[in-house]
Amino acid sequence: MDPEALNELVTLHQASAYRVALGILGSEADAQDATQDGMLRALRGLAGFRGDASFRTWLLAIVANEARSLIRRSARRREAPLDEDVAGEAPGRGVAEGVVLQAEEARVRAMLARLPEKQRLAVQLRVDEGLSFREVGEVIGSTEGAARVNYHHGIRRLREWLE
Repeated sequence: MDPEALNELVTLHQASAYRVALGILGSEADAQDATQDGMLRALRGLAGFRGDASFRTWLLAIVANEARSLIRRSARRREAPLDEDVAGEAPGRGVAEGVVLQAEEARVRAMLARLPEKQRLAVQLRVDEGLSFREVGEVIGSTEGAARVNYHHGIRRLREWLE
């Protein structure tokens, strides 16, 4: 395959793949590793892509599987990343507004992290990535109906916790 086309595929899907891995792992460093490994695995296996699902869904499923494999392979350590953004540095916003937004985002992320994996992924893939329920089901390894149920249960729990 053309190197420019491969580069375009990576550029197009890298952010989505990273968010899926981050949703599973919760660690930015681990998510970066899983994203890179999953994308490499997908690109190496590109000849095996049958087209049963969209390329994006296929790739996200591979990255999700890679993230789960990383969990199984290692005893995860909780470490704070060294390059974490400084509070209040949101571009175009005042320091106070940036701090409030970061606090709210952290609160929602903490609540999201408490959800069971399939519910968490269903919510993230629907909200962040805009995937259909069929595509969500393919990524999380369930049916379209189960993806709908996981999404709705996840949203209901988040609403309860955030009240």
